[in-house]
Amino acid sequence: MRSGKFISLRYLWLMAAVFCVSLTALAAPDVSRIAAQVDAHYNRLRTLQADFTETYTGAGVSRVESGTLWLQRPERMRWEYHQPREKLFLSDGHTAWFYVPGEKQARKAPVKKLEDLRSPLAYLLGHTKLQKEFTGLSLAPDVKPETPDGVVLRGVPRQMGDISQLLMEVAPDGRLLRVLIAQDDGSTTDFHFLNEKQVAAVSDRNFRFSPPPGVETIEMDQLNP
Repeated sequence: MRSGKFISLRYLWLMAAVFCVSLTALAAPDVSRIAAQVDAHYNRLRTLQADFTETYTGAGVSRVESGTLWLQRPERMRWEYHQPREKLFLSDGHTAWFYVPGEKQARKAPVKKLEDLRSPLAYLLGHTKLQKEFTGLSLAPDVKPETPDGVVLRGVPRQMGDISQLLMEVAPDGRLLRVLIAQDDGSTTDFHFLNEKQVAAVSDRNFRFSPPPGVETIEMDQLNP
């Protein structure tokens, strides 16, 4: 009788252990599932607006800038920097411009040659497929999320050189809360996004740029705001 009780208790403990392991497996983040949530979130949007903070650190320099970002299908983006000074970086999907109000030059470059760190974000709207866009996309358990429910992914963009890794903090609904880009030279650019919202279609004029009178246009292969 005592042996039967022992077997029953052992069986119950075994079942409890299996149940706990099963719950843990179900609760564990899955890269494919998280990537699919990001894809689904952004692919259903047409126009997105968000506040951003950008922190650059490298070569003994550190700077923090902030402003407002608009993304619109297909592959249009507008970065309005408000602090610490006004700057404008935008693309209509074909040509990218960078201009600082008050300066005598505006720079432009063809998007197909652009490797600016902001350009990958333009592809979020319309045909996002994270697992195709990144090499080695995986969880980053060594990086603590800045938000309680966030999950951090790690990968390397396929279309951009000189990047050692890119970290993305993803909210449970698929929103990108943070994108940190680490380059081969040791520098990092850390974007934080707040107040993301879907807005009515923005006029195409917001993604085109005409230099003010007296401002010279400089054509370049790369833009570095």
